[in-house]
Amino acid sequence: MELLYRTLDYLVQGGWVMFPLVACSLLMWTLIGERLYFFHSLTSRDVPIQSAIQLMAGGEPPSEDSKGLRARIVTSFLQEKTGQPDLDKSILRHCAQRQRPRLHRYLAVIGVLAAVAPLLGLLGTVIGMVDTFHVISTFGTGNVKGLSNGISVALITTQSGLIVAIPGLFLSGYLHRRAMRQELRLEEITAVLARHV
Repeated sequence: MELLYRTLDYLVQGGWVMFPLVACSLLMWTLIGERLYFFHSLTSRDVPIQSAIQLMAGGEPPSEDSKGLRARIVTSFLQEKTGQPDLDKSILRHCAQRQRPRLHRYLAVIGVLAAVAPLLGLLGTVIGMVDTFHVISTFGTGNVKGLSNGISVALITTQSGLIVAIPGLFLSGYLHRRAMRQELRLEEITAVLARHV
């Protein structure tokens, strides 16, 4: 409970800029969590390649528990296949291409949110310095409490913006690399399955 009060006090000291900064952080971490879970499910809950080939030959979709990349391609292919090999190969490639946008979903938003966080921190810095100079122009340098309030706003918002941005930028790059690896995996899966249509 004491930690909650200290956190709220910290947010209040940072001024109104802390509210969009917290909202930006919550949205960014929610999207990061969703993407981490999505990429984990693409590999951990997938069917082996031999099973995918057998499912395609038998015409049975994978089980409900299979949410991996191969399972998604096989499921969508079985819903659209015609029985004509040349046409089915095109349908298989089309089913694989439909998975590509899902790999990059929200990655641009995560990158933008991570880049906006230090800018919001900078805005708080400017607001805090403006308050500090206003106190100096009104009361001179003798009002230490007034000066410390403005400087506190400036430093807290800058610190918070960097705390949000640094891990956000790191994880944005990490998720982008995972998406690129899954794209390569998607091409390999498509090539292997196309040989067995």
